[in-house]
Amino acid sequence: MGFAFLAVYAQSPLPGAWAWPASLGDVATAMAAPFVCLALIRRPAFSASPLFLAWNLFGILDLVVAIGNGGLTAYRIARGFVAGTMAPVAQLPLALIPAFFVPIFLMLHLAALFQARRRAMAAR
Repeated sequence: MGFAFLAVYAQSPLPGAWAWPASLGDVATAMAAPFVCLALIRRPAFSASPLFLAWNLFGILDLVVAIGNGGLTAYRIARGFVAGTMAPVAQLPLALIPAFFVPIFLMLHLAALFQARRRAMAAR
């Protein structure tokens, strides 16, 4: 989904101050996801590793930063500090990302962390 913001940025006045950080964080998290899944399939104990924890925390941080930076960028646009508009993100289909996919991915990252913690507690 991160590439969608870059595509819209290239075609519209979507501010790069928001599009680039939001996109690159999403892409980095998504590109690591298959490797994390593969590691979990090969070694279920990987869920207790610091790398698994770091990947999930990075994913959560990326979502929080994207939403926070979106609000800050919208404020800066309204005050005239930044040129552009956040309107494309408020229209379908991009509106589904902050309204639906961000909460879903946040819940998935948190569920993975809670399950890993529960597994680690049961192994003790």
